[in-house]
Amino acid sequence: MKKYFMAVILVLSAGIVLQGFVFAGMMGGRSRAAIAIEPTGSNLWELIIKADYSEQWKKWPKTSSYESGEEPHGVLSTTYIDIPVFMAIARKEGVLPDNAIIIKEDYSADKQLSAITAMWKVRGFNPDGDDWFWAKYAPDGKIEAEGKVDTCIACHGKNKSNDYIMTGPLK
Repeated sequence: MKKYFMAVILVLSAGIVLQGFVFAGMMGGRSRAAIAIEPTGSNLWELIIKADYSEQWKKWPKTSSYESGEEPHGVLSTTYIDIPVFMAIARKEGVLPDNAIIIKEDYSADKQLSAITAMWKVRGFNPDGDDWFWAKYAPDGKIEAEGKVDTCIACHGKNKSNDYIMTGPLK
């Protein structure tokens, strides 16, 4: 049992280190926490595409692909989270760290991708909105909305006590 526990710790640690290397490689050798990237829709798109989020990131805990969704997201959706989000949820921190990224793929009833929506926590971006940067992309990556998106803030703002997160509890 002790060997199994140590193996799990080793694998988790390696995953965290690997995640750091992935972003460090994307950012010229520095960790993403140590670098300030201008919050724009195109910069966020580049981050998530280079990170290969749909293959490399985890799904929101206790969810699967094509969960029932609500407008303005698709009838079906899949939510992906980066390692910092995953760790904050696991530790029940109640708030997500700076640079956290959440991606939601929005689908029609026939499982056709209709949009990709994203939340990116950028320190100082919007203190009145817990510093969330919002973006909506067409399936081909064309930016449809970005920044302090009023409709996103209004809806997610109903859940300020959960750091604007609607998918599940952070505590």
